[in-house]
Amino acid sequence: MSDYSRFEELLRGRMAGVMELEVGQVRALFEHWVLMVRWNKGLNLTRIVDLEEAVERHYVESLMVAARLPAWIQSVVDIGSGAGFPGFPVAVGKPDLKVTVVESDQRKAAFLREAGDLVRNMVVKPVRAEVLEGAWDGVISRAVRPKEVLRVGKRVGKWVGLLVSEADAVGLKWGGAVVVAVGQGGVLWMANVPRET
Repeated sequence: MSDYSRFEELLRGRMAGVMELEVGQVRALFEHWVLMVRWNKGLNLTRIVDLEEAVERHYVESLMVAARLPAWIQSVVDIGSGAGFPGFPVAVGKPDLKVTVVESDQRKAAFLREAGDLVRNMVVKPVRAEVLEGAWDGVISRAVRPKEVLRVGKRVGKWVGLLVSEADAVGLKWGGAVVVAVGQGGVLWMANVPRET
């Protein structure tokens, strides 16, 4: 079985009943994985490059974020995107959504710009989150300190979705929060956030 066939089988199996993916979407996610593995040899993007683990921990968990975005959200910003998670899969899974990925590491931002060629609805901002300017409906993030993301979310977004470990989810409090289990590696924590004025 080819890597692509295995990737597709695993991804479709886990997303069955959650999100229907077209062939082009699966292909874009697979091409992202191939690109990530290649770039990872010279740039530490992720420790997870094994196909099966990457499908589960990177792509499925990120697509779960996409599947659970409130219907009113038209734009999201991914804080500390790194290798593109959850932002890249969210952009693939929701092609009508405007996705901005924020990554201050210039080499990782270069990777994200190349990965951005695989989707039409993703923009890369190579800045630190503290100086990020703009307004988005939603703020998403993974593997970034939750309190930092909430601080940014309060300034630039109306809603926050975090992929965090269960340990990090303990003690997170923000009005209207909902915690939804999404995978072996973490939980999706969502909340409406009041904008700073």
